Amino acid sequence: MTETSKAPRSATSERKTKETEIRMKLDLDGSGRYEIDTGIPFFDHMLSSLSRHALFDLELVAKGDIEVDAHHTVEDVGIVFGQTFREALGTAEGIRRYASVVLPMAESKVEVAVDISNRPFMVYEVEFENNRIGDFDATLAEDFLQAVSQNAGIDLHVE
Repeated sequence: MTETSKAPRSATSERKTKETEIRMKLDLDGSGRYEIDTGIPFFDHMLSSLSRHALFDLELVAKGDIEVDAHHTVEDVGIVFGQTFREALGTAEGIRRYASVVLPMAESKVEVAVDISNRPFMVYEVEFENNRIGDFDATLAEDFLQAVSQNAGIDLHVE
């Protein structure tokens, strides 16, 4: 490697429990390319949007007991995403530690602030008029983000 080249910021992780089996590859310096299959269509859409807009390359296959409930799959994907993100970030040298965004979309608006500090904490102040988006239980978003925050070492505030 030359002085101007940097180490690749990518990682691969797997997790297998009684309820789920997950394989993930994440490239933080990607182009927004994704291949995602969790068996939960709206969750796949949300992860695809994250990959596309954050310019992460994400490959994810998750098999879970979704015939019972989507909770295990959503939370375990959050755990694996957080662990994989932390590993891909490496020493975090050269990153912008803090970021925030306000995102309007139709009748919704979300505000997110992030500190990549290796001190996990989450504030989640979200209210839904309807907790269902198609077949997806929107309250599972909190479980996903909590798992990401804890496993990636991110201080995350969502309103």
